[in-house]
Amino acid sequence: MFSAINRKVKRFVLRQHKKKPVVWISDTTLRDGAQMPGIRLSPEQKLAIAKALAAAGVHSIDCGFPAASPNDVEGIRLIAKNVKGSVLSALSRTVKSDIDLSADALSSVSPLKRAITLFIGTSPLHREHKHHMTKSQIIDTAVEAIDHAQKFFEIISFGPEDASRTEPEFLHKIYEEAIGAGAMSIGFTDTVGILTPDKCAATVRRIQDNVKNMDDAMMAVHFHNDLGLATANSLACIKEGVNVVQGTINGVGERAGNVALEEVVMALHLHHDEFKKSTTVDPKALSELSKLVARLTGFEPASNKAVIGTNIFRTEAGIHQDGILQNPDTYLPFPPEAIGAGPVELVLGQQSGSNAVRHHLETNGMSTSEEHVKLVLDYLKGNKHDAGDYPEINSFLERLRPFLADERLQTGLASGNPTDGE
Repeated sequence: MFSAINRKVKRFVLRQHKKKPVVWISDTTLRDGAQMPGIRLSPEQKLAIAKALAAAGVHSIDCGFPAASPNDVEGIRLIAKNVKGSVLSALSRTVKSDIDLSADALSSVSPLKRAITLFIGTSPLHREHKHHMTKSQIIDTAVEAIDHAQKFFEIISFGPEDASRTEPEFLHKIYEEAIGAGAMSIGFTDTVGILTPDKCAATVRRIQDNVKNMDDAMMAVHFHNDLGLATANSLACIKEGVNVVQGTINGVGERAGNVALEEVVMALHLHHDEFKKSTTVDPKALSELSKLVARLTGFEPASNKAVIGTNIFRTEAGIHQDGILQNPDTYLPFPPEAIGAGPVELVLGQQSGSNAVRHHLETNGMSTSEEHVKLVLDYLKGNKHDAGDYPEINSFLERLRPFLADERLQTGLASGNPTDGE
């Protein structure tokens, strides 16, 4: 009787959560992100990232996969004892020993903040070649695992692996059985990152229309970025009413990575009129989060990476530099302080114009006559001058070294022999 009452209370609370105009952000940097080849995070490094995620307002943190290694177990235990605020979750196969490991690793966490995500492959490829199981065996295994997990966890999620290549009817059936068994959240996973936004939206609509007890569970999405569409896919699903988006900071993860959470957060932040949903993540924390994850994982995002790439707030183009000097909004998608970054950088190079050169000269307390501006511009663009001009221009550019885009120019300064553009 108590179990039935408990389930009714949980379902009531869950339905209230689903009504809120909020997309709950679930981070898997420490689990799926850490599976990226070359990334090796110590338990202490995982703790540092988890603390930063919680401080930024991330709703839930996928802390690791206990069955994968003792390092994962140690990291989860360390996080469990030291991180507050976020829901802390562990990944588990639909295997009792995995579930027991997860329960032990998270035993110090309050029941209301302790969660487990159970997964099993459901596509024909996974059923036939990996699990060697029938559809009914897959369902029975999932249901039995959920039943076992309820001995330790109030918050249970079920995510079919390779859901995007699973027959719709079977996918609907296993979701329905999982929710009926006690799963509070079901996840739609594009494990190999092959879907497009329209197909994602259509799939979510079918799930909502055909899973009879869908009102009794949150719906989450987990997209990989193999076609570069993970963010677009996530946003398409948000429009269809999904409650949770899971991804990683900087988009780290298997192959082409997971959806980059900073992209989802900023898209919702900038386009609230379109999506009419917010997140609990503070956008101003994104830049420091990105830097922390980059430093500890050793994976530096490309300079042109969306939202947090260094080039977002840097330009060498003369027209853009002139516009930014007059009003930064002319060529910026959002001000750097919106993600806790900055300042804007005007880089001097072959594409620069006179206003940017004049700005840097004035900022550095140097002469700003038209002759001096022309000397610097000619030097940057590779125009030759008499040898007698070089000592003066070299003196100017020595002080402007941090703003130079071309490494050849900097090498020339270091050797006292400026390049002439050849």
